[in-house]
Amino acid sequence: MDIFDLLTMIGGLCLFLFGMNIMGEALERRAGGGLRTLLGKMTGSKLAGFLTGAGITAIIQSSSATTVMVVGFVNSGLLALNQAVNVIMGANVGTTITSWLLSLSGIDSSAVWVKLLKPSSFTPVLALIGVVYYMFLKDSKKKDTGMILLGFATLMFGMDTMSGAVAGLKSVPGFADLFLLFTNPFLGVLAGLILTAILQSSSASVGILQALAASGSVTYGAAIPIVMGQNIGTCVTALISSVGATRNAKRAAGVHLAFNIIGTAVCLVLYCIVMWVFAPAILNESATMYGIAILHSAFNIFCTVILLPASSLLEKLVVKLIPDSKQKEVVVELDERLLSTPPLALAQSRLLMVDMAYYALDAAKSAIDVVAKDPTRMEKAIREEEDQIDHYEDILSTYLLKLSSLQALGEADSEEVTGFLKLVGDFERIGDHAVNILGSAKELAEKNLTFTEAGQKEMDTLREAVKESMDMAFGSFLEEDMKATERLEPLRHVIHNLQNTLRTNHIQRMTKGLCSVEAGFVWADLLTNLGRVTDHCSNIAGCVMDMKKHHLNLHESQRESRNEEYRETLNEYTKKYAV
Repeated sequence: MDIFDLLTMIGGLCLFLFGMNIMGEALERRAGGGLRTLLGKMTGSKLAGFLTGAGITAIIQSSSATTVMVVGFVNSGLLALNQAVNVIMGANVGTTITSWLLSLSGIDSSAVWVKLLKPSSFTPVLALIGVVYYMFLKDSKKKDTGMILLGFATLMFGMDTMSGAVAGLKSVPGFADLFLLFTNPFLGVLAGLILTAILQSSSASVGILQALAASGSVTYGAAIPIVMGQNIGTCVTALISSVGATRNAKRAAGVHLAFNIIGTAVCLVLYCIVMWVFAPAILNESATMYGIAILHSAFNIFCTVILLPASSLLEKLVVKLIPDSKQKEVVVELDERLLSTPPLALAQSRLLMVDMAYYALDAAKSAIDVVAKDPTRMEKAIREEEDQIDHYEDILSTYLLKLSSLQALGEADSEEVTGFLKLVGDFERIGDHAVNILGSAKELAEKNLTFTEAGQKEMDTLREAVKESMDMAFGSFLEEDMKATERLEPLRHVIHNLQNTLRTNHIQRMTKGLCSVEAGFVWADLLTNLGRVTDHCSNIAGCVMDMKKHHLNLHESQRESRNEEYRETLNEYTKKYAV
């Protein structure tokens, strides 16, 4: 092997790692909602959690990425630690599919149908299809499909290049001696651990081992300990990801490490006993690519079989190793670790937006209820809720803007981010108007101002109409109630007419001397703020409808809704809120 073979091997390795990376990213984007559906199946059931972890990892081709997601979900409080344990175990099994795909390169037969299974036979076709999809089609999902095919073709080409470059190593005595050194189980485990920790991918390190095995210099005696070590090395990514996270997120990363250390320790003891007592001849035979794929799968499945039933004990172990702090822990509300997987980041954002929506709804309703009553009892609660709404607005807007700038964001996810940013703004403004309404109620109480009996009845009618519009808007967002969304627009029209009527009636009362000018100023402020709350409710419902229809044009949605049913609903609310 000369310097040119070395350069070829490095080039093949670079292509292999690059292909694996772009294929994984494109798979994540293409999975989109399907990935979110899989995550939604995470339950307390051990089997469900295990299958979810295995399924996600098989889709995105990376146990490290799955474990980082799990750490992020635990950190955000979206996933319990006991659920995370089962998902992590499933991820270890799911990652073995990559080694089986790579083992196709080792197929050797003169039969035509067998040759067709070799990647060198079909990857050029996949690459051609991938180029056509990526360069000539406009749809983002089809472009992602093209990128998946190109990534797969690239990593397979890199694998073949590496295998061809190292073929000459078989005749290099020093190289054979190096792998004889790794037949020492502890050195082999250490070598696998270090290589995987550097690459931060067990799939990549197993692929490199398979390429080296093509030279015929890697025996099963050396490959078995290296595969064991690779499973410990892959924990580095999750451990790095848990830095600065909550205690439970650190425990999730600790579960990943403990699972692989315990599994490796048990298998290493069994392997040493078999090696020293029975000394099977297969340990001295040259490992094949598919033989390493079998080893990788067998090791991970065996570890899962022995540890999945004891997952609760594993959870207790990491809780003891990472005990609760005496100080109250501040929970990170939005985890940037999930930005690498937009569907999960969006799911996390929506959960926080639900909390924000409830705060806005409660603050506005409470403020509306204290009009013409003593507002001091509710003032502190309303102001605290508005502060919380502002806090949510800050962190959600910052997070969603970061998410919107990601290249990995698909078209559908990009639409959802835009919709969420609009919704956040409307929730925040409702909180502001709640404080304004509270201020008007305080002014009435402090200055001992009152409305006439007729004026109070009119105000009560408007308040009830506005509260109904809020229930509809928040129902459309929280429950995706499209019926409520369609009924809100005619109600908004009725409320605007009601505002004009109330303003005119109050002016007439003032000209007759029945109501003071000072009370009239407060009356005008209340009409303005109640009307604007309704406008933001209409925006919320319209945005939900737009996202459902995949166009973000509120006025178009409102025009489309003005049909016969709209007119019937308009008449219904005109009668209901007549003054």
